[in-house]
Amino acid sequence: MKTKILLMNMLSKKMFFFIFLIALLFAYSSTFAQSKKGEALFRPDLSNAVYEKGVWSFDNGILTATEDKHIWTTTEYENFVLELEFKTDTAANSGVFVYGSKVEGSAWLTNSFEIQIADDYAEKIKPWADNWKCGALFGLQAPSIKNVVKKAGKWNKLKIICKGQSIQVFLNKKLINDINLKNWTSTTTNPDGTKMPEWLVDSTPKSQKPTKGKIGFQGRHAGAAIFFRNMTVRSLD
Repeated sequence: MKTKILLMNMLSKKMFFFIFLIALLFAYSSTFAQSKKGEALFRPDLSNAVYEKGVWSFDNGILTATEDKHIWTTTEYENFVLELEFKTDTAANSGVFVYGSKVEGSAWLTNSFEIQIADDYAEKIKPWADNWKCGALFGLQAPSIKNVVKKAGKWNKLKIICKGQSIQVFLNKKLINDINLKNWTSTTTNPDGTKMPEWLVDSTPKSQKPTKGKIGFQGRHAGAAIFFRNMTVRSLD
């Protein structure tokens, strides 16, 4: 009888430990999943954004603009993963900016890096240089795979991983651009020998630009609308 009671007590303790372990693993998994998802880039009221009032609006989870004006985070980010969805209008030409170290006035032109968003299927965009196409590091490096963006009116998934001088761009789950900023040692010429757009040029090589800064989006450019949703950011640290 004593042996039976002892065995039952041992089994009860093992069962309790097993249940405790399962609960612990579940809690850890939930926390890990939340951290992997990240936090919303912008609050619904845009109180953590810098933008021109009346241009940008955030309704029903969709961010859009009525003019070609930028919106920037108030927070600066370093070593992070940015994930979002975007939808282009016909002939849309927009972008996501990272490492915006100076964004006042026109300073963003030479003090941030733009991941290009474009409707590559539009007739006026087809002739553009490859480093102006969707997924390019605008004016600096073309995407390695073309026409991954969906046609106008459909939602796309974009993930940008920024770690120091490394920027990786995933479009619709495909790695389409793998950038190492240390290769931009010239102030006027890209590593592949092409010329940078003159408005991106200043006296500091891109390899020496800060790898910490604000995140921004370009608004309604050349009359074509752009829409963003499900924007999250998480630290890699």
